[in-house]
Amino acid sequence: MSQAYGNGTVLCAIDARGVATVTLNRPERNNAYNSDVIGGLLDAFGRLGADDAVRVVVIRGNGKHFQAGADLGWLKEIGALSPEENIVVSRRTASAIRGLTEFPKPTVALIHGGCFGGGTGIAAAADVVIASQDAIFSITEARWGVMAGIIVPHLNAAIGVRNVRRFALTCERFGAAEAKEMGLVHTVCPEGGLDAAAAPVIDALLMSAPEATAETKRRTLIEAGLMMTDAHFEELVVEHSAKRQTAEAVEGLASFLEKRPPSWYPGPA
Repeated sequence: MSQAYGNGTVLCAIDARGVATVTLNRPERNNAYNSDVIGGLLDAFGRLGADDAVRVVVIRGNGKHFQAGADLGWLKEIGALSPEENIVVSRRTASAIRGLTEFPKPTVALIHGGCFGGGTGIAAAADVVIASQDAIFSITEARWGVMAGIIVPHLNAAIGVRNVRRFALTCERFGAAEAKEMGLVHTVCPEGGLDAAAAPVIDALLMSAPEATAETKRRTLIEAGLMMTDAHFEELVVEHSAKRQTAEAVEGLASFLEKRPPSWYPGPA
């Protein structure tokens, strides 16, 4: 069975074993997320979570890159909307990451090419991450005058506060080997080898009892503080939304679209 969500930006197929593959399908924009992608992920994972036949979910991206974070042109557009409309957007974005984190079934992210911004949030929220040697990661939000607040709890848990304090502030890029060393990636495979590397992991997940797997995952998240309260969730949403509407965000996003340094950059020493 296969289905498309979010105006075709998210594809979903389920095989005979109950392994669902959710594919980000906006390759012309390097799978950068916008309202369609967010809605597609919410719909796809909502239906997969309710389907008892689904045992494992694989997440991957079509085209040259896994996921390039937010579509910055789209961020600029929504930043000009009302505060109330921006909160709705941030709430849906945060709900997608929260839903992936708390999803009751095992998730496996297969990463190739670029994995930037929100893409690192997807990686941090997945249970198992396999990256090919060509994968490049970056927590990019601060470079564009916005913030990665809604994925910070997940990044802290995945790579540790010390690494987040460096890489979310510098927005430096790092490769698959360094991502593995930090804990964002479990396995690095040769380029083009994601399916072969994932096969034994998926088989092992299918060998585990479904209810025991769900209960183990839930308890693990509770003990790690990742089953966040609604109050904490709302705090992240409001902060994320408000930052997008600041003058700094307007300048940062404009600098990207105009392919120039932002005004706060003094130039090299």
